[in-house]
Amino acid sequence: MGFKSPPIEKSGFLPVFRSGSCSEKGLKQFMEDEYICVDNLYEHFDSAVQVPSPGAFYGVFDGHGGTDAASFTRKNILKYIVQDSNFPTGLKKSVKSAFVKADDAFAEAGSLDSSSGTTALTALILGSNMLIANAGDSRAVLGKRGRAIELSRDHKPNCTSERLRIEKLGGVIYDGYLNGQLSVARALGDWHIKGSKGSKSPLSSEPELEELVLTEEDEFLIIGCDGLWDVMSSQCAVTMVRRELMQHNNPEKCSRALVNEALQRNTCDNLTVVVVCFWPDPPPKIEIPKSHKRRSISAEGLDVLKGVLNGI
Repeated sequence: MGFKSPPIEKSGFLPVFRSGSCSEKGLKQFMEDEYICVDNLYEHFDSAVQVPSPGAFYGVFDGHGGTDAASFTRKNILKYIVQDSNFPTGLKKSVKSAFVKADDAFAEAGSLDSSSGTTALTALILGSNMLIANAGDSRAVLGKRGRAIELSRDHKPNCTSERLRIEKLGGVIYDGYLNGQLSVARALGDWHIKGSKGSKSPLSSEPELEELVLTEEDEFLIIGCDGLWDVMSSQCAVTMVRRELMQHNNPEKCSRALVNEALQRNTCDNLTVVVVCFWPDPPPKIEIPKSHKRRSISAEGLDVLKGVLNGI
């Protein structure tokens, strides 16, 4: 489905974008993560690029085998999206095309190590329409009045649908690794695994997409690399961010708090987290409905209580 304009007609809600990020090397020897935060697309581009307003773009890129693939994707993916002929009316087509285009362009960049690779998770928001695109095992989680709503699927080789796709294309999985080499089923780069450009590879750069319309109940988005999700559940992260926002209303501090918590839980990977708020104000307190049920003690319980009291 293409992007509908104006989006406010869909839900009556127009988000206000505020974001914060945190990135730490963790226990790894090298830092291979990259990320991007654009709270205002209109101001990000010059007047020659026509983008709807309000609009925002966020992404995390978990590199492996070096930083080249992650760095190249961060620098180019948004450009490829807005330059696509389908943008912004055919949003899904333009985003899918941009992922493949970035992957192909990286293979042709002679000065870069094409054997390095990266996962890619992006969130493109135009008005109240949000499109999540994911290739890899980073994760996007929506905070909806305290509930965690996962908007992406971790592309692990052992995931049933990914395993079937891999095996259909001649790939194999050894001990959870694609062809015994890679712990993710989708990634950009890794051309030593993909082989020649244009051939069907078990390692896919095509993202899975999730499109939704933001409403008044949607408070914030968390996107993070697997270094966070290896040690923390989606619900735990949402509960933590909501509590932090109620205290200080600062998404930067929220992302730092998630990273610090993951480090305390001994994550073994690089850590990158982006928190995006959709409101200028902190989340409201959630009212828990009071129960009107009358609680009574059973006759057996009453006898036990009498016995205890008589023995005092």
